[in-house]
Amino acid sequence: MKLKHFFLIALVSSVFMSCGGDPVPKPKAMLRLDYPVQAYRSMQSGCPFTFDFNRMADSDLQGGCNMVLDYKPMKGSIYLTYKPVEGNLRELLTDAQKLSYEHAVKADNILEQPYVNQQDRVFGMFYEVKGDAASQSQFYVTDSLNHFVTGSLYFYAKPNYDSIFPAAIYLQKDIRRIMESLRWQ
Repeated sequence: MKLKHFFLIALVSSVFMSCGGDPVPKPKAMLRLDYPVQAYRSMQSGCPFTFDFNRMADSDLQGGCNMVLDYKPMKGSIYLTYKPVEGNLRELLTDAQKLSYEHAVKADNILEQPYVNQQDRVFGMFYEVKGDAASQSQFYVTDSLNHFVTGSLYFYAKPNYDSIFPAAIYLQKDIRRIMESLRWQ
């Protein structure tokens, strides 16, 4: 009988002891994303231009001088397209600008940032797309006479700006480096 009372008292005490205090919700936390410090190497592809790109990216030359810089850890890529200027500069500029503004339907804002390097004859525009658009950045560069390069950043995921924002900012720095280091051959 004493053993039954002991178990009953132990059970009742454990129930009352475990019910002390109000439940406390877990604090909100931010996802911590650590990306490596950007280190660059030069792209020497036999194309009429060279540029620096992030060592993290795998480069893939795809016919002509079109290429993909694939960032597997970030599930994203920068697509580059080269076209010679053959009296069609206005058409190339219009197409590049139109491509950037096709994302305006889903974008909250598109910021245009001109780029001018008079010394090396590299002129262009960087478009930063904010919002749930398919591409977070586009750019073009040209020498206005012979060469025209466009580029776009895409992620392999449904666009969710809040989720991809840190990776988009990281890769936008790489795009700016491509533009700043690009030299015509």
